[in-house]
Amino acid sequence: MTTTEDIILSQFNTPLLSLKQVAQILDRSPQGLRITLSGDNEIARRLNPAKRRFGRRVLFAVVDLANFIDEA
Repeated sequence: MTTTEDIILSQFNTPLLSLKQVAQILDRSPQGLRITLSGDNEIARRLNPAKRRFGRRVLFAVVDLANFIDEA
């Protein structure tokens, strides 16, 4: 059985994804996703734990993103 995490990892070949890649997976525009994540809403509260900061760069863990998708 293939998991959501396996599908995402096979598609992008990295355990961390950029905002643009996450927006592509969620079928949203990068700017729209950025605005959603900056607000106080359920999606932001559930996706913010997936964020990993490297200086000014923000990446998202595939494991947490897959959990978010599976729970939705």
